[in-house]
Amino acid sequence: MLGDEKNEELVDLATVDLGSTAILVIDELGDAAAAPEETGILAATLNTARILPLARTANVPVIFVNDAHIEGIDRELDLWGLHGLEGTPEAQTSPQLDPQEGDYTITKRRYSGFFQTGLRLLLEELGVKTLICTGMDTNICVQHTVADAYFNNYQIVVVSDATTTFLVGTQEQGLAYMKACYAAQIVTTDQVVARLGA
Repeated sequence: MLGDEKNEELVDLATVDLGSTAILVIDELGDAAAAPEETGILAATLNTARILPLARTANVPVIFVNDAHIEGIDRELDLWGLHGLEGTPEAQTSPQLDPQEGDYTITKRRYSGFFQTGLRLLLEELGVKTLICTGMDTNICVQHTVADAYFNNYQIVVVSDATTTFLVGTQEQGLAYMKACYAAQIVTTDQVVARLGA
């Protein structure tokens, strides 16, 4: 029967080539310390913050993929209300992540970080083949970005406790979907920290 013999683990964090890997930080925006505790935004952001310094030390590119919506134009605002407006503090990388010179920022106006942005070109120029993904919302912008990463033949790792969902579905559903449909290896922050620090 279809799916009985599928290979769910197409990438192994333990053996992935860090020289062709990047960290993709999706919509970790605004001051996470001000977010309601039940959303998990602060906890996920602080876990991402543990990863980024080690990535930089290991010469793994850090790429922030940030909402930059245009009020009165973007369809997403009709669906979800005003958020992540271009030029506002809510559309800036979370200060807890301490962006550094040498990091990259891609702005987007739809869920996926690939849709009509320069992300694919940047990844090609950096020689990236594997993406370690963090961010939010797991079931919306993370999932759509991961989908396009899969469609563009990238290997995908998703950090379970450096992502969070608070708008649609559950965290477990989102992670399971990305594993089953996009061959994403689901790992923890501790596992990524150990790999980057090895």
